Amino acid sequence: MTRLVAALLLMAVLSGCATKAPAPQAQPAPDIPADAPAVYSLDIRVDGERAGDLRALLQQHLDLARYRASEAALSRVELARLAAAAPAQAEALLETEGYFNAKAEVSHDPDDATRLRLVVRPGPVMRVGKLELEFTEGLAADEVKALRDSLRQAWPLKEGAAFTQSQWAAGKSDLLLRARTGGFPLAQWGETAARVDPEAQTAELHLALASGNRARLGALRIEGLKRQNRETVERLAGFATGDAYTEQKLAEFQERLAKTQLFDAVRVQLLADAPDADGSMPVQVSVTESALQQATVAVGYHSNNGQSISVEHMHRRPFDLPVRARSKLQLSRALNSAELELSSHPQPDLHRNLASMQFEQDHSADTVATNLGLRLGRLYESTQDERLSYVELLRARETTGGQVNTNLALSVNQQWIRRRLDSSLLPTDGYQGLALVGLGYAHGGGSDDSGPFARLQLKLGAYKPLGANWYGSARAELGQVVAHDLVGVPEKLLFLAGGDDSVRGYAYRSLGPQRNGLTVGGRVLATGSLEIARPFTMSFPSLWGALFVDAGNAASRWADYHAAVGVGAGLRWRSPVGPLRVDFARAQETGKWRLHFSVGITL
Repeated sequence: MTRLVAALLLMAVLSGCATKAPAPQAQPAPDIPADAPAVYSLDIRVDGERAGDLRALLQQHLDLARYRASEAALSRVELARLAAAAPAQAEALLETEGYFNAKAEVSHDPDDATRLRLVVRPGPVMRVGKLELEFTEGLAADEVKALRDSLRQAWPLKEGAAFTQSQWAAGKSDLLLRARTGGFPLAQWGETAARVDPEAQTAELHLALASGNRARLGALRIEGLKRQNRETVERLAGFATGDAYTEQKLAEFQERLAKTQLFDAVRVQLLADAPDADGSMPVQVSVTESALQQATVAVGYHSNNGQSISVEHMHRRPFDLPVRARSKLQLSRALNSAELELSSHPQPDLHRNLASMQFEQDHSADTVATNLGLRLGRLYESTQDERLSYVELLRARETTGGQVNTNLALSVNQQWIRRRLDSSLLPTDGYQGLALVGLGYAHGGGSDDSGPFARLQLKLGAYKPLGANWYGSARAELGQVVAHDLVGVPEKLLFLAGGDDSVRGYAYRSLGPQRNGLTVGGRVLATGSLEIARPFTMSFPSLWGALFVDAGNAASRWADYHAAVGVGAGLRWRSPVGPLRVDFARAQETGKWRLHFSVGITL
């Protein structure tokens, strides 16, 4: 009965009603025979275009239907009472969906003593006839016109739209949240009224949002620091005292703090109820520092490099300096590497200075490459974008068959990463891209194989919902090294295709130009992939099936380029650490099938 009372009070919730239909009267109970069974059946029939949705609403909330679903034993008197109340309750429930002239009737089936029949005629749906959405106080200022316009655009019940209680309630909550996160944390509804005219089937909406003054960001109040400096936190704020507040500024501040890997937990919030003397609102920063040192051992298998074991050590403040030191040793079937990286804590301009040394021995392709690299650079990271500028010195020793070459390369590089994804771990909508431009000089054993070179690389990935629980994704990669044919550009700076994130169906780095029957790095690369996927069942939405086609190759020059094609199917488990992918792909060039494993998304 509580649901019936709540539904009948709906018109009181819609404050300021100009016209209101007479309250529906309970119908006389249908003639229920004295020997009617304790458990009955109920046939609900609804007319109109939304018959299925409205029938589901009645089955879920109508008392008569809920008792039937529970198969509870009812007395003849209780059954008659529920049947008599059902029409009024059904009409009140349909009002929540915008049907204010609905008519409902319960009758007994003369041919079946166990059956009751509820017939509902919804009538025309209520529509918004007039909308008045006003903003007062700070939101009325000219300087926030863009925010004001976005709030008007976000309001769901435009003139002519069907009026429902759910959209009315959700629209008010959403608009208030948008105003608060947009810079007015003290915003409140001054007035909300829906004046309903059941005869004209229109609703006039009037809303006035009293925003208060626009909030200004105050001083940082930092708690939880033990070993790290206060300046490290302050430099990452990205705003000054007195700047206009938005929730996005605080969210980006929190994400920058988390990316430093100096803290296990970070929380940034505005203290709107405790303003400073100048009227600005303090920003509370609560952190839990990570351990000063951390070591990680990992054992795994990757279809590109086979079995692997790695040991990684992190020191977050060596010699009490504002620096983060990371060292890593990895051993696998096809790739052995060692790396030492030093990176400064964030600077006032939000950049970090980087210095690293890498040793790598790669025998995944026909050329065995032993590389030693030194890199100096500066990195800028934001929520969606990254910029990396670096100078790299690379010494490469390459063995192809019985031939050994040793090269040096010095290059200046600029890399950009841009992400516009609905989720960085499990994207279903949006895009991301990487672009790299490098200029350098390669020095071989003689003057003929020395000279300048340029390296260009572009990677793109896109995700799009396709409807009916289908999702599409696409990726593409283009690369080119520009240099004289005789210049000995190190193998590490050239291109090969094939593998999990390239052309599936082919082994890792197995596609490229041939020299004496062996695959070597190419100076041009083009690969692409198209994939569609969907959950197997909505009861387990994290397990997906996928179909895909990949194509691409590397070559010495574009005139020699020929794309290899791979097709297949796979499983996707959308785990908390990213998608786990298991793919079975067929290489069109060879007719062979290959199994691929990978975790996460890459650029």
